[in-house]
Amino acid sequence: MQHCTSLLPCLRVQIMRPFMSLCRPPPMPRATLCPRVVAVQARAKGTEAGAPAPPRKPTAPGPDRTPSEEDIRSVRIGKAQALRDAGLEPYAYSFDRSASAAQLQAAHAELPAGQEDREARVSIAGRITLRRVLGKLAFARLNDESGAIQLYFDKGTLGQPAFARVKDVLDIGDIVGAEGHMKRTDKGELSVVVTSWTMLTKAIQPLPDKWHGLADVEARYRRRYVDMIVTPGVTDTLRARSKTISALRRALEDRGFLEVETPVLETAAGGADARPFLTYHNVMQRQLSLRIATELHLKRLVVGGLERVFEVGRIFRNEGVSSRHNPEFTSVELYQAYTDYHGMMELTEELIRACAQAVTGSAAITYQDTAIDLGAPFRRATMHSLVQEATGVDFGGFSTADTAAAIEAAQAALAAPGAAAPSPELATAIAAATSPGLVVNLLFEALVESTLEQPTFVLDHPVEVSPLAKRHRDNPALTERFELYVAGRELANSFTELNDPLEQRARFEAQLASHAAARDAAAAAAAAAGPSATPGAGPDVDYEVALDEDFLSALEVGLPPTGGMGMGIDRLVMLLTDSPSIRDVIAFPLMK
Repeated sequence: MQHCTSLLPCLRVQIMRPFMSLCRPPPMPRATLCPRVVAVQARAKGTEAGAPAPPRKPTAPGPDRTPSEEDIRSVRIGKAQALRDAGLEPYAYSFDRSASAAQLQAAHAELPAGQEDREARVSIAGRITLRRVLGKLAFARLNDESGAIQLYFDKGTLGQPAFARVKDVLDIGDIVGAEGHMKRTDKGELSVVVTSWTMLTKAIQPLPDKWHGLADVEARYRRRYVDMIVTPGVTDTLRARSKTISALRRALEDRGFLEVETPVLETAAGGADARPFLTYHNVMQRQLSLRIATELHLKRLVVGGLERVFEVGRIFRNEGVSSRHNPEFTSVELYQAYTDYHGMMELTEELIRACAQAVTGSAAITYQDTAIDLGAPFRRATMHSLVQEATGVDFGGFSTADTAAAIEAAQAALAAPGAAAPSPELATAIAAATSPGLVVNLLFEALVESTLEQPTFVLDHPVEVSPLAKRHRDNPALTERFELYVAGRELANSFTELNDPLEQRARFEAQLASHAAARDAAAAAAAAAGPSATPGAGPDVDYEVALDEDFLSALEVGLPPTGGMGMGIDRLVMLLTDSPSIRDVIAFPLMK
């Protein structure tokens, strides 16, 4: 098919007229268009030439109105059609490129200013993010995944038809392929002197303004594909996430761990205390839930003889959204036979250092202006000792029979001079606590957790809040459990796993009874409040919790002494990339 070059100047006059009206107040009289342009415009609007105009079309910008996105979109559709009419496909099938932008920058770093290397024939492809036309020269910045490089269009080198297409149809946002040789301009900008170029993808929607980008944070997350193009650092964060997961896998496989996959759909959600997402299987005619943890199935595999297993998996919890929580998140859970939570502490430190080294090249990082040392041995402290530091009260001396005294001691500590007033929710929860262990856990979450900036293993949690952990060998009121805190937030959780099937059954039954009581109390409170009750004001306990009999059966077959650990990958990536929100490290976070 022979290329039509007369169409482009004719079309340019038509499509640019609305924008020219912004520069000169008196509107120009409408020109008489050739039949081919009429046909192009009609096809761009989805109608045939001569057909009635569609009922809704963009209003041409006038002296008092700037072009809308719909105006620009219509113009760009016309440009795509103009390319087709000229025998050029605006949406290519492929393009052979010889190098990336970063490779060209590295290979020609020594090319002097004002010099050309005509022997260096290259082909490159990417998105146009800047474009300028200056008479018989045009310049464009081309960005690919590796970086950016300038395209240098010279009318004398390129030829009239190809140069006209640069002026007429090339826009910011278009994806192009270019061939040529290398040059460094007099101003020192390394450039590809283009001898031929091809439109690979004509962008119909314009990119956001280069100076402001996507200023709306919600829009950034909803249109992540645009955010990646216009917001510096977004793609670097996603690459860092990939590096983190790869480093975790390598480190675990090097230590003899086997990666496995466990079910996402479960008959009974277990392994954590959280509201599940529910679904229904039509053929089986049964309700299923999305998993809230991978723990119980991984332990089944250890029972079956796989002594070191791990899973990097997606977890789903039907809970709130915050800067630290997303209903859909990724964790790594691992289990190792014949070790305990001391062995898990050593392994956790090694894994985090390996990830930090892979992502940042160092174990010394900065998170939100705070220097954090991941290279030094992590601090180890018991929950009771940390709460005693914060309150001055040693709750380790209270037995279950002393619950009322433990509550009074907590209330007195919170009312002491200089102490911050507790929230109404904390005061209510402490008053309703049924054991000293619950009081200690509440005080830790309220007073201590947010203060743990440097890596800290918080050890020996109360048995009441650790239904899957083995009792402490020296204190039956506690469990062999740690949580790792960094930058004031939980990063990992680990147990010496409970492998006594009878005690596990008793713990599960107590957990079910406690949940049922909380559910009944919440229902009674809601009924008492009547229609004026605020939705969601009470505890989120209105969901079923079931006993996993098959897991208990597996424990009866025999689980060897085992250490287990779970770590939130999203939070780890937040830490290593200095990201303030979990939504910054998830490519497509759930939005309202």
